[in-house]
Amino acid sequence: MLTALTGAYGDRADAVTVAGRTASYEEILGAARAVAADLSGTHPPAFAVTATASLETVAAVVGGLLAGVPCVPLPPDAGPAERGHILRDSGARLIEVDFARRSTATPTRASAPTSAGRGSDDPALILYTSGTTGAPKGVVLSSAAITADLDALAEAWQWSAADTLVHGLPLFHVHGLVLGVLGALRTGSRLVHTGRPTPEAYAAAGGSLYFGVPTVWSRIAADPQAAAALSGARLLVSGSAALPAPVFRDLERLSGHRIVERYGMTETLITVSGRAAGRLSPGTVGTPLPGISTRIAAEDGAEIGELQLTGPTLFSGYLGRPDATAAAYTEDGWFRTGDIAAVDDRDGVHRIVGRASTDMIKSGGYRIGAGEIENALLDHPRVSEAAVVGVPDPDLGQRIVAFVVAQQVTGTELTDFVAAHLSVHKRPREVRFVTAIPRNAMGKPQKRLLLSEDGKPRP
Repeated sequence: MLTALTGAYGDRADAVTVAGRTASYEEILGAARAVAADLSGTHPPAFAVTATASLETVAAVVGGLLAGVPCVPLPPDAGPAERGHILRDSGARLIEVDFARRSTATPTRASAPTSAGRGSDDPALILYTSGTTGAPKGVVLSSAAITADLDALAEAWQWSAADTLVHGLPLFHVHGLVLGVLGALRTGSRLVHTGRPTPEAYAAAGGSLYFGVPTVWSRIAADPQAAAALSGARLLVSGSAALPAPVFRDLERLSGHRIVERYGMTETLITVSGRAAGRLSPGTVGTPLPGISTRIAAEDGAEIGELQLTGPTLFSGYLGRPDATAAAYTEDGWFRTGDIAAVDDRDGVHRIVGRASTDMIKSGGYRIGAGEIENALLDHPRVSEAAVVGVPDPDLGQRIVAFVVAQQVTGTELTDFVAAHLSVHKRPREVRFVTAIPRNAMGKPQKRLLLSEDGKPRP
């Protein structure tokens, strides 16, 4: 997996920069070997590291891969309860890493220390889910799954050692860690982690390939100077949540780039993506990566339904939870994503509508995707954020309610605006104005926080 650390791309003095600190491949490998030597001496079932945006986190994750001991990255802002649950559930020992400490016990770069008997299907990382539907679950990812995904993305995005990858994403998620760190070490691209993903930091980085979540791209689109500074890049990529169509168009206007969207989950890694040289449209996430098969489980001939998939990038299971793992698959072996999607019959391009649990609205006999209504609301010039939910209704089954952050516009005006852009039955029956839409660390809306326990809007 760590092709760059074998010397395949030489030894760049500025191979990896994280929050202003720079290291060569040789320095990363030396620090990682020290971690691997410690792990190989104690043989823990797993180890944890507080995954700050730092060279220490990079060394810890690489060291675990070298030693064949799965790493559990802990969110730096995790509270005591979440932190304690993850450590107890994983059985991981928390370690501290001193990046200045080097190990030179292994004479050649290509023969880094590994645990005897470890294979590509053994656990490499254990990433924990956000816990929105219960206690966070440990998602076990093998090096085989990670490698298959990174190679497929390298092909889709024409990602190579000639690139400089720039991002400022957390190093305890798939996006920032697997793609944003291991992807660079797999392809040999130079990595610049900006510490924080500010428009100013992205503009100053001078990269050719940029990763961001919708919140990051929205802030860059609101800063014309920063957006224009990205015009010299080769590719901009967005993920972890749906990119609002207005942000897509603003970035195209300001930077000249049509941004690539991709789709994935912790359990599946990235499975569907736009291509570097392909047709890119707002609201779409492209086509399946090589080796990935998808299908839509729609009810009664509906155009939208749950996205299900198979392929080599899927997780090995939930740690210690065989029942939850089994429930995540259909009887014929397809993974249930829980996301609602539609596929264009002409070119196979996928569109993600939202989560089945919160974004599939059944109102008046219609099946409606919340994401479509949210994009319509965001097209209104006075709306900056929108979240749409279905709430219980004795007549309609579910009533469409829109929570919006907006200025100088009425609910009736927004309802009429949606009805003029979409089918009338997709208009919100109620509009609630809020100061902000609650989001998690990756910018995903937390719609459950807008509702009470009985599924009704909070007063």
